[in-house]
Amino acid sequence: MFGIFFWLCVLSVVYVYAGYPFLIALFAHLRPQRHFSHSIVPSVTLLIAAYNEERVIAAKLENCLTLDYPPERLQILVAADGSNDRTVEIVKSYAGRGVELSYAPERRGKLAAINRAMQAARNEIVVFSDANNSYDPHTLRALVAPFADERVGCTAGSKDIIAASSRLGDADSLYWRYESFVKKQETRLTGCCVGVSGEIYAIRRELYHPLPDNVINDDFFIALSIIQRGYNVVYVPEAASCETVSASERDEIIRRTRIVAGRYQAMILSLRKLPWCRPLIVWQILSHKFMRPLVPFAMLGALAGNLGAVWQPPREGLPAWLSLAPPYGWIFLGLQAGFYLLALLGKRLKIGGLLGKALYIPAFLVNSNYAALLGLFRYLTGRQTVLWEKAARLDEAR
Repeated sequence: MFGIFFWLCVLSVVYVYAGYPFLIALFAHLRPQRHFSHSIVPSVTLLIAAYNEERVIAAKLENCLTLDYPPERLQILVAADGSNDRTVEIVKSYAGRGVELSYAPERRGKLAAINRAMQAARNEIVVFSDANNSYDPHTLRALVAPFADERVGCTAGSKDIIAASSRLGDADSLYWRYESFVKKQETRLTGCCVGVSGEIYAIRRELYHPLPDNVINDDFFIALSIIQRGYNVVYVPEAASCETVSASERDEIIRRTRIVAGRYQAMILSLRKLPWCRPLIVWQILSHKFMRPLVPFAMLGALAGNLGAVWQPPREGLPAWLSLAPPYGWIFLGLQAGFYLLALLGKRLKIGGLLGKALYIPAFLVNSNYAALLGLFRYLTGRQTVLWEKAARLDEAR
């Protein structure tokens, strides 16, 4: 039994990281690719959520003011919820250039700020952004193009990591390229991806329904609410958002812990609201969003099952490799120990070049799944609220 349990755990990890991307790509290639013309120019509200962003908000607004989009069809609106630094003062200094401000002195969280600012959004399409990222000049045109199709209710752009010369930056950049690949295949297969990045996605304003202020991952819930109503979320890789990597591994763990805590909340609150009439999209949601936070339990289960098989060798019956009978139990235990040793070396050794990057990938995976366990703990204990600790970015730490 230990061997069967071990293989079930291993297969679940392999499915999440490799099996699902392989299957979605395989099925997607049976569908033709869709292309959208950039000829439509709907009116757009660019809504920027900002909390104590005095170091980056001016650069963000300058970036927004230079985007390739007709100024008369673009509203730039900053939601500065509870900021107590110079963020509000800086935003107000841009009033003469058309930048608008939605501000409340009490900090109630990002979603509360968005709910309030949406009352001031007056255009057809609302693009959601953060304050610490920048857009390529053509991003808005690319992001709104799919809305020419009435079935599209939301579009999602790509996330690019700046300063990828660090090991963390390289690993994070690789992760987002992996995410981009999966979203492309989902969009090609069903016309709908199931993940959006909070700093670059757009919706039809008429489809926005205020969500409870206690929602942690606002972007996932907003996108899911649109899918539930029968609309598609289209991934647009040409619409790029750039930001720097987290300042340190600790900051990256803080960021991922908050995201995964929100994912557990989403799993519990939205299970009954999944679009069951669209089974392929439900499969995408379960495989892409709901199974990933469970990977650390599968990793721990694989280790426990392997130790159990070594401690109590199975009797004859099943094939030796399946039951982890000697020597297979020791072989797979050695492989697991080798993986975690590589993760430890990748974390401790500061090696440059290709070897250093390769060594850091196991460390990045272990850190990500450790953050998932912390996220569950914080969610179950009620310690992860909408007023999360902001993770520092590399450019802000200098």
